[in-house]
Amino acid sequence: MTYVICEPCIGAKELACVDVCPVDCIQGGPDEPQMYIDPVTCTDCAACEPACPVSAIFIEADVPSRWQHFIKKNADFFKE
Repeated sequence: MTYVICEPCIGAKELACVDVCPVDCIQGGPDEPQMYIDPVTCTDCAACEPACPVSAIFIEADVPSRWQHFIKKNADFFKE
């Protein structure tokens, strides 16, 4: 299981999640609309979820159905 950043992050990019991540698996450049979690590097520590001020982070199994496509979107960001 990994954590996934979903739609509420778009345009917000608060970065509190980046500050608490112990493995630096959360990335997203200045030209990106949101932040992304690397599913390979994520250790499922859950530190990012409560730190997100816009409630955009979910454990993969709990991603709401309307945001399921963000699972692939997060993984694809790290394939480039």
